[in-house]
Amino acid sequence: MGIRAEHELHRRRSGRNLGLGIVLVLFVTLVFALSIVKVQQGGMIQGFDHRPAAPAPTSLPGPAANPVAVPGTPGADLPNAQPAPVRP
Repeated sequence: MGIRAEHELHRRRSGRNLGLGIVLVLFVTLVFALSIVKVQQGGMIQGFDHRPAAPAPTSLPGPAANPVAVPGTPGADLPNAQPAPVRP
Protein backbone atom coordinates (compact mmCIF):
# COMPACT_ATOMS: atom_id res chain seq x y z
CA MET A 1 0.00 0.00 0.00
CA GLY A 2 1.67 3.19 -1.16
CA ILE A 3 1.35 6.67 0.27
CA ARG A 4 -0.98 8.81 -1.77
CA ALA A 5 0.23 12.33 -2.49
CA GLU A 6 -3.10 13.98 -1.78
CA HIS A 7 -5.88 12.76 0.47
CA GLU A 8 -9.51 13.10 -0.53
CA LEU A 9 -10.12 15.42 2.44
CA HIS A 10 -7.49 17.83 1.15
CA ARG A 11 -9.23 18.13 -2.20
CA ARG A 12 -12.59 18.86 -0.54
CA ARG A 13 -11.19 21.57 1.70
CA SER A 14 -8.92 23.24 -0.84
CA GLY A 15 -11.70 25.60 -1.92
CA ARG A 16 -12.34 26.70 1.65
CA ASN A 17 -8.65 27.15 2.32
CA LEU A 18 -8.25 29.24 -0.82
CA GLY A 19 -11.26 31.39 0.14
CA LEU A 20 -9.97 31.91 3.67
CA GLY A 21 -6.54 32.82 2.32
CA ILE A 22 -8.08 35.44 0.02
CA VAL A 23 -10.11 36.90 2.91
CA LEU A 24 -7.01 37.13 5.11
CA VAL A 25 -5.00 38.83 2.34
CA LEU A 26 -7.82 41.34 1.80
CA PHE A 27 -7.99 42.06 5.55
CA VAL A 28 -4.24 42.67 5.78
CA THR A 29 -4.44 44.91 2.70
CA LEU A 30 -7.29 46.91 4.24
CA VAL A 31 -5.42 47.44 7.53
CA PHE A 32 -2.27 48.45 5.65
CA ALA A 33 -4.19 50.90 3.43
CA LEU A 34 -5.92 52.51 6.41
CA SER A 35 -2.57 52.88 8.17
CA ILE A 36 -1.04 54.57 5.11
CA VAL A 37 -3.98 56.98 4.82
CA LYS A 38 -3.79 57.90 8.50
CA VAL A 39 -0.06 58.58 8.33
CA GLN A 40 -0.42 60.67 5.17
CA GLN A 41 -3.19 62.81 6.65
CA GLY A 42 -1.00 63.61 9.66
CA GLY A 43 -3.92 64.02 12.04
CA MET A 44 -4.00 63.00 15.66
CA ILE A 45 -1.59 60.10 15.91
CA GLN A 46 -2.43 59.40 19.55
CA GLY A 47 -5.30 57.09 20.37
CA PHE A 48 -8.51 58.07 22.12
CA ASP A 49 -7.12 56.98 25.48
CA HIS A 50 -4.58 59.82 25.48
CA ARG A 51 -5.15 63.43 26.41
CA PRO A 52 -3.86 66.04 23.96
CA ALA A 53 -0.34 67.13 24.68
CA ALA A 54 -0.22 70.02 27.14
CA PRO A 55 1.89 73.04 26.22
CA ALA A 56 5.24 73.18 27.97
CA PRO A 57 5.36 75.52 30.98
CA THR A 58 7.10 78.79 30.23
CA SER A 59 8.97 78.83 33.52
CA LEU A 60 9.51 76.12 36.06
CA PRO A 61 8.77 77.04 39.66
CA GLY A 62 11.80 77.32 41.90
CA PRO A 63 12.18 75.85 45.36
CA ALA A 64 9.71 76.97 48.00
CA ALA A 65 10.75 79.96 50.11
CA ASN A 66 9.63 78.23 53.30
CA PRO A 67 9.87 74.44 52.86
CA VAL A 68 8.18 72.07 55.27
CA ALA A 69 10.52 69.45 56.70
CA VAL A 70 9.89 66.50 58.98
CA PRO A 71 12.05 66.52 62.13
CA GLY A 72 15.03 64.23 61.82
CA THR A 73 15.51 64.77 58.09
CA PRO A 74 18.35 66.80 56.58
CA GLY A 75 15.87 69.46 55.45
CA ALA A 76 14.84 70.17 59.05
CA ASP A 77 18.20 71.82 59.70
CA LEU A 78 17.63 74.51 57.06
CA PRO A 79 17.19 78.02 58.47
CA ASN A 80 13.88 78.71 56.63
CA ALA A 81 12.33 75.29 57.27
CA GLN A 82 8.99 75.16 59.05
CA PRO A 83 8.02 72.18 61.18
CA ALA A 84 5.67 69.68 59.60
CA PRO A 85 2.02 70.17 60.56
CA VAL A 86 0.72 67.76 63.16
CA ARG A 87 -2.44 65.92 62.19
CA PRO A 88 -4.99 65.40 64.96
